[in-house]
Amino acid sequence: MTESGAPLSPADKTLLEEVLAGKTRAVARMMSRAEAGGEEDRRLLAELYRHTGRAHMVGLTGVPGSGKSTLAGAIARACRRKGLTIGIVAVDPSSPYSGGAILGDRIRMTGLTGDDGVFIRSMATGGVLGGLARASQDMMDILDAAGFDVVLVETVGVGQDEVDIMRAAHTVIVLSAPGLGDDIQAIKAGVLEIADIHAVSKGDRADAGQTAAQLKSMLNLNRTAKGNSTWRVPVLVTSATTGDGIEQLITVIGEHKDHLEQSGEMAERRKQILKFRIVKNMEDIISTRVVSEHPGMLTTMIGRVLDRKTDPHGAALDLLDALAKD
Repeated sequence: MTESGAPLSPADKTLLEEVLAGKTRAVARMMSRAEAGGEEDRRLLAELYRHTGRAHMVGLTGVPGSGKSTLAGAIARACRRKGLTIGIVAVDPSSPYSGGAILGDRIRMTGLTGDDGVFIRSMATGGVLGGLARASQDMMDILDAAGFDVVLVETVGVGQDEVDIMRAAHTVIVLSAPGLGDDIQAIKAGVLEIADIHAVSKGDRADAGQTAAQLKSMLNLNRTAKGNSTWRVPVLVTSATTGDGIEQLITVIGEHKDHLEQSGEMAERRKQILKFRIVKNMEDIISTRVVSEHPGMLTTMIGRVLDRKTDPHGAALDLLDALAKD
């Protein structure tokens, strides 16, 4: 029985049981339901949420071209060598024509298919800024409930807009590529402080050490910790090609999880994640209702703003008042 009181259909009960048993096809079907977002889908996801809270949520972000997908594949293989199961949500840019994900996960993360301990799903941003798609956190819940030890979300990589991941994961890895030179400070200005771990990709290149040194220098100048954390952010040099630094990265991810749990910071981080999710869901619900249920009202407000009879902020307040009275 869901919180709304409406019982799940027999088919949905079976699907839920199969997801909780970790069956791959059921997990994929549940993710499609999450993207659909219908009323019955939401009831099913609400029931599934009761079975979450065990997985370690890891976010991987960085500028385009830094090698996030390649590193995600290397992390997955390293997790499997340690006996850990891992689910990956790869958030890709949306096609302007189809609205779907432009890039394909299995093209970028070769060698991982066929392993029941790895699940990979690509999804489109849907035009959402901040690097996270609307249903991505629902998908993280699904992988959590399905029993995966680690859930890794790889964000689209859009520079300073890449901040939502800070409010969605327990551990955030910010990946930088070598050879950025003086541009690294400008590029990382908006994301430096969101990292729990800084990683430099393509460590087999001669200039990778210089990039790592620049990041360490920037961290020393900007000692602002995320929240009230006592965690000292490390800078690691990795190479997915040679495998150098990957095992160390896996170790540090585990150390950060231990730090969060032992320091009590995990509880606060989970509260911040839920605050972010509730507010984002509220925004989505209001936006959907205005656009789909009251398109005429929205058109009227657009006309009033065009005529300078009100401003965009005032129009938004008027729409909220109208919704409340509806």
